[in-house]
Amino acid sequence: MMWAKRIFLFLLTNILVMLTITILVQVLGLGRGLGGGGLAGLMIFCLVWGMAGSLISLALSRVMAKRMMGVQIIDPNSSDPTERTLVEIVHGLARGARLPALPEVGIYDSPEVNAFATGPTKSRALVAVSSGLLGRMNRDEVEGVLGHEITHVANGDMVTMTLLQGVVNAFVLFFAVSQNVREESRGMVNFLVVIVLQIVLSLLGALVVAAFSRWREFRADHGGATLAGTPKMIAALERLRRNAEMVDTSHEALATLKIAGAPSRFAALLASHPPLEVRIARLQQYR
Repeated sequence: MMWAKRIFLFLLTNILVMLTITILVQVLGLGRGLGGGGLAGLMIFCLVWGMAGSLISLALSRVMAKRMMGVQIIDPNSSDPTERTLVEIVHGLARGARLPALPEVGIYDSPEVNAFATGPTKSRALVAVSSGLLGRMNRDEVEGVLGHEITHVANGDMVTMTLLQGVVNAFVLFFAVSQNVREESRGMVNFLVVIVLQIVLSLLGALVVAAFSRWREFRADHGGATLAGTPKMIAALERLRRNAEMVDTSHEALATLKIAGAPSRFAALLASHPPLEVRIARLQQYR
C-alpha cells in the first residue's frame, strides 16, 4: 500500500545514507583519527554528519515537493472560484493558527485523496491538495483536512521530525564509528558486524521516529478540530474511511493524512499515522 511504500523508501534512503558515511569513515580511516580527539570530538563529528542530511532535506522540502509532486502554486488573486476558495480556507486557518506568514497554496494532479504541508519554517510553508481530494470532499471536509495540515505547520512538526531523525542518525553513526575506533582489527568480519548492527539500530531508531509521528498526528487532529471545528475534522476522517473501504485491497490505499491499515504488528509499529478508527474515536471523546 502507499503508506507502506513511503515508509520503506524513507527507511531505505536513510539507512543507505548512514551506511555510506560509515563505509567512508572506515575505508578512509577517519574513525581512528577522530578517536584521538576523545569521545567529545567523536560525538560532535557524528552529530554534524547525522544532522546534515536531515537539515538539507528540510531546507529543500518545499522546492522538492513542487517538483516531485508537480504542485502548481495558486495565485491568491486567481479568478478561478475553486482556487480562490481553497486559498481563502488555507489563509483563514493560518490566521486562526497565528502563523507568522501565510503559506503558499497549491494543487497537484492526482486521483488520490491527499493533502500535505511542508517547508523549512512556519514562515515558508507550503500546503498542497490533490485534485482527487477536491473532487471527492465537500467544503466542510476539506476544511477539516486543511485544519490538520495547518496545525502541523503551527506546531513546527516538520522541524521537530527533522531534528529527531538527525539525533537518531547521530546515535547510529556514533556507534558505528566508535566500534571502529575501539577495534584493533579492521577485518572483514568486524566490518560486516558493524554494518549489520548499524542497520538494526537504524530500524530501532525508525520505531522511535514512527511512534513520535503517530503522537503528533493526534495533536494535529486536535488542532484541526480547534481551527476548523470538531464536526468538520471528524467528517473529514469519516470520509476518508468510507473512501478507503471502497478501494479494493489489491490497489493502493488512499493516502490522505497517511491512512494506515497495518497488516501486521511490526508494520503498525513502523506506521507514521494511527488507524483512522482510533483517530475518530479520540476526536469524538474531545467533542
